[in-house]
Amino acid sequence: MAHAHAHEYVSNVKRIWFVFALLSVVTTVEVFLGIVRPEALFMTQFLGTNLLNWVFIILTLYKAYYIVWAFMHMEGETTSLKWAVVATVIFLVLYLFFILLVEAGYIYDVFKNSTIKWNF
Repeated sequence: MAHAHAHEYVSNVKRIWFVFALLSVVTTVEVFLGIVRPEALFMTQFLGTNLLNWVFIILTLYKAYYIVWAFMHMEGETTSLKWAVVATVIFLVLYLFFILLVEAGYIYDVFKNSTIKWNF
Protein backbone atom coordinates (compact mmCIF):
# COMPACT_ATOMS: atom_id res chain seq x y z
CA MET A 1 0.00 0.00 0.00
CA ALA A 2 1.26 3.44 -0.86
CA HIS A 3 2.00 6.06 1.73
CA ALA A 4 -1.07 7.89 2.95
CA HIS A 5 0.58 11.28 2.57
CA ALA A 6 2.23 12.15 -0.68
CA HIS A 7 5.16 14.54 -0.49
CA GLU A 8 4.55 17.61 -2.51
CA TYR A 9 7.28 19.60 -4.16
CA VAL A 10 8.23 22.82 -2.34
CA SER A 11 10.38 25.35 -4.13
CA ASN A 12 13.24 26.80 -2.10
CA VAL A 13 14.20 29.46 -4.61
CA LYS A 14 12.79 32.29 -2.48
CA ARG A 15 14.62 31.04 0.61
CA ILE A 16 17.89 30.63 -1.29
CA TRP A 17 17.70 34.21 -2.54
CA PHE A 18 16.93 35.43 1.00
CA VAL A 19 19.95 33.61 2.42
CA PHE A 20 22.11 34.89 -0.45
CA ALA A 21 20.95 38.48 0.17
CA LEU A 22 21.45 38.24 3.93
CA LEU A 23 24.96 36.81 3.67
CA SER A 24 25.82 39.34 0.95
CA VAL A 25 24.73 42.24 3.15
CA VAL A 26 26.77 40.97 6.10
CA THR A 27 29.82 40.45 3.87
CA THR A 28 29.39 43.91 2.34
CA VAL A 29 29.27 45.45 5.82
CA GLU A 30 32.46 43.56 6.75
CA VAL A 31 34.27 44.73 3.61
CA PHE A 32 33.05 48.30 4.07
CA LEU A 33 34.23 48.38 7.69
CA GLY A 34 37.55 46.84 6.65
CA ILE A 35 38.13 49.54 4.04
CA VAL A 36 36.87 52.53 6.04
CA ARG A 37 38.12 51.41 9.49
CA PRO A 38 36.05 53.86 11.56
CA GLU A 39 38.26 55.46 14.17
CA ALA A 40 35.62 55.06 16.90
CA LEU A 41 35.77 51.28 16.47
CA PHE A 42 39.43 50.96 15.55
CA MET A 43 40.87 53.02 18.41
CA THR A 44 38.62 51.67 21.21
CA GLN A 45 39.97 48.68 23.11
CA PHE A 46 37.76 45.96 24.59
CA LEU A 47 39.01 42.67 26.09
CA GLY A 48 42.47 43.00 24.60
CA THR A 49 41.58 44.01 21.06
CA ASN A 50 39.81 46.86 19.33
CA LEU A 51 36.06 46.99 18.79
CA LEU A 52 36.45 46.68 15.03
CA ASN A 53 37.98 43.22 15.46
CA TRP A 54 35.07 42.25 17.75
CA VAL A 55 32.61 43.40 15.09
CA PHE A 56 34.41 41.23 12.52
CA ILE A 57 34.42 38.25 14.87
CA ILE A 58 30.71 38.60 15.65
CA LEU A 59 29.70 39.06 12.00
CA THR A 60 31.83 36.08 10.93
CA LEU A 61 30.31 33.87 13.62
CA TYR A 62 26.84 35.00 12.52
CA LYS A 63 27.60 34.06 8.92
CA ALA A 64 28.99 30.68 9.96
CA TYR A 65 25.92 30.01 12.10
CA TYR A 66 23.53 30.98 9.31
CA ILE A 67 25.38 28.87 6.74
CA VAL A 68 25.11 25.83 9.00
CA TRP A 69 21.49 26.64 9.84
CA ALA A 70 20.35 27.15 6.23
CA PHE A 71 22.60 25.09 3.98
CA MET A 72 23.24 22.17 6.30
CA HIS A 73 19.54 22.00 7.22
CA MET A 74 20.04 22.23 10.97
CA GLU A 75 16.75 24.07 11.42
CA GLY A 76 14.84 20.86 10.77
CA GLU A 77 16.83 18.63 13.11
CA THR A 78 15.98 17.59 16.63
CA THR A 79 17.15 19.66 19.55
CA SER A 80 19.48 16.93 20.77
CA LEU A 81 21.29 16.75 17.42
CA LYS A 82 21.61 20.54 17.30
CA TRP A 83 23.14 20.57 20.79
CA ALA A 84 25.44 17.67 19.93
CA VAL A 85 26.84 19.66 17.02
CA VAL A 86 27.01 22.97 18.88
CA ALA A 87 28.50 21.51 22.07
CA THR A 88 31.21 19.72 20.09
CA VAL A 89 32.18 22.90 18.24
CA ILE A 90 32.18 24.97 21.43
CA PHE A 91 34.35 22.40 23.21
CA LEU A 92 36.83 22.20 20.35
CA VAL A 93 37.09 25.99 19.98
CA LEU A 94 37.62 26.45 23.73
CA TYR A 95 40.22 23.68 23.69
CA LEU A 96 41.99 25.36 20.77
CA PHE A 97 42.02 28.69 22.64
CA PHE A 98 43.41 26.98 25.74
CA ILE A 99 46.21 25.32 23.77
CA LEU A 100 47.07 28.53 21.92
CA LEU A 101 47.18 30.60 25.10
CA VAL A 102 49.27 28.06 27.03
CA GLU A 103 51.75 27.64 24.18
CA ALA A 104 51.93 31.39 23.52
CA GLY A 105 52.66 32.01 27.20
CA TYR A 106 55.38 29.36 27.16
CA ILE A 107 57.02 30.79 24.04
CA TYR A 108 56.83 34.32 25.48
CA ASP A 109 58.52 33.16 28.69
CA VAL A 110 61.26 31.36 26.73
CA PHE A 111 62.09 34.46 24.73
CA LYS A 112 61.78 36.76 27.74
CA ASN A 113 63.92 34.76 30.18
CA SER A 114 66.55 33.16 27.95
CA THR A 115 69.48 34.12 25.83
CA ILE A 116 67.41 33.62 22.70
CA LYS A 117 66.43 37.02 21.34
CA TRP A 118 63.42 38.11 19.33
CA ASN A 119 64.28 37.95 15.63
CA PHE A 120 60.94 39.24 14.42
